Amino acid sequence: MSLEEIHAIADKERQVQAQFDHQIYVCMGTACLSAHSDDIKTALDTAVQQQGKGEKCSVACGGCRGLCAAGPMVSVEPQGLIYQGVAPEDSADIIAALDSEPVERLQVPMDHPFFTRQQKIVLEDAGKLNPERIEDYLAIGGYEALMHVVTEMTPAAVIDEIMASGLRGRGGAGYRVGLKWSTVAKAEGARKYVVVNGDEGDPGAFMDRSTMEADPHRILEGMTIAAYAVGASEGFLYVRAEYPLAVKRLQLAIRQAQKLNLLGQNICGTPFNFKVEIRLGAGAFVCGEETALMASIEGQRGQPRPRPPYPAEHGLWGYPTLINNVETFANIVPIIRKGAAWFAGIGTEKSKGTKVFALSGRIVHTGLIEVPMGITLREIVYDVGGGIPEGKRLKAVQTGGPSGGCIPEQFMDMPVDYESLQKLGSFMGSGGMIIMDETSCMVDVAQYFMEFCMSESCGKCIPCRVGTAQMYDLLKKITSGAATLDDLTQLEELCDLVKNTSLCGLGQAAPNPIISTLRYFREEYLAHIVEKRCPAGVCKIHGAAHADHQPHAELEVLP
Repeated sequence: MSLEEIHAIADKERQVQAQFDHQIYVCMGTACLSAHSDDIKTALDTAVQQQGKGEKCSVACGGCRGLCAAGPMVSVEPQGLIYQGVAPEDSADIIAALDSEPVERLQVPMDHPFFTRQQKIVLEDAGKLNPERIEDYLAIGGYEALMHVVTEMTPAAVIDEIMASGLRGRGGAGYRVGLKWSTVAKAEGARKYVVVNGDEGDPGAFMDRSTMEADPHRILEGMTIAAYAVGASEGFLYVRAEYPLAVKRLQLAIRQAQKLNLLGQNICGTPFNFKVEIRLGAGAFVCGEETALMASIEGQRGQPRPRPPYPAEHGLWGYPTLINNVETFANIVPIIRKGAAWFAGIGTEKSKGTKVFALSGRIVHTGLIEVPMGITLREIVYDVGGGIPEGKRLKAVQTGGPSGGCIPEQFMDMPVDYESLQKLGSFMGSGGMIIMDETSCMVDVAQYFMEFCMSESCGKCIPCRVGTAQMYDLLKKITSGAATLDDLTQLEELCDLVKNTSLCGLGQAAPNPIISTLRYFREEYLAHIVEKRCPAGVCKIHGAAHADHQPHAELEVLP
């Protein structure tokens, strides 16, 4: 299909949408669907017909608007209205109010700090388009960046633009994206691959899942631009099988893009060819690590291998391979559209742009947020997140997933960027952020994450396979009140051993929750060991525990 024909489709869709005074989007992300938002869409469709507003109003499925704790959510465009806690029986009132005052009992005020303190790049269109229609994406300028790149830019110019933007990988380590792309572009190989790492396995993390569900074409477009830049002709979307809705929408998006010649052979009438396939992960946490992920795609057991060689030079089936996570690729399109200087003007000197976080735990507004780099933890917790419920006191914020660190309340005014988090013994990770209050026992928290790392160890290297199990046993001994100070010394020695001798990032970072909690909450360890008590009343020491506390209660996350 020619560029003129694609533009004609976009123009036609804009004309169709302009005929409607109101476009209603029902959140059909996983969280809202679990609350039966599909029934709400059916009820809204019925109300539109019963009230004779079919010519003025359209109803469609949309992506996540972020405020998951208040779902199911319904938004009305272009008015920018957002309704929360909607039930099917509210549908008639919502439709009747389209030409009058909004339904006050359901309306989320547009000056709500949850929305006003955010700055959206990755999520800018989430909830404002139908993720199952490529026409919706084309109508807002979708695939314009790709068409511009393949017809007017050289691969080197694309890499230069990404390099100048300062974008760093959003999967955890924060490696410069332009530098990684440049390495793959320079590598020699009969073929090259591009891989989207959608194997989001951190407890409390649902950033990539929501992005794939809400805006699948943005990821495909960013991925295809990357393929053009590095010279790849094949790509894989690696998504865990526990994300069936994301997989369904990505599969649909691939078929739609192929039909319009935006994927496949001679893309946009150029010599550039790129085909994309989806690979499902079985849920192993270790497959989020690049080399284990590649082994899984190749049909092998998902286990890491030593590096070097790095995937950029020796990746899938021995060929150069570019691997970035979902959020990283979702940033590519706006950078090409608006320019590197625009993106570099957001964030801090070394951490550019925005970051998507999944807020969960003991916080009022659990959900998905996108904030500029450099915002403080206090602003995230109290302004965006609404603070701690029930008047409790903030105790710590855990970032970086199960191998991240716990940051105490005293550092809440620290800016959130790659370097600052590392100084405090944590790191950015993919974006999970778990909030804990005074009812949390930090030794119990460390035990929870160590149990996760122990269970998810692939077992290939002894330090991780044996060391995580031994650390878990010691933590269990401490929380039961049976440990001695010698056990604490042994725990610290094991942390050092596992951190410095494990094969891959899972084992190397597994001790971080212990190291950070010992650094900032050592008195809680000593209380368990010396005084035989749990200060938070969580751990069952001598068979006693506070009845109103449940172990790991602060780690509950959204479905």
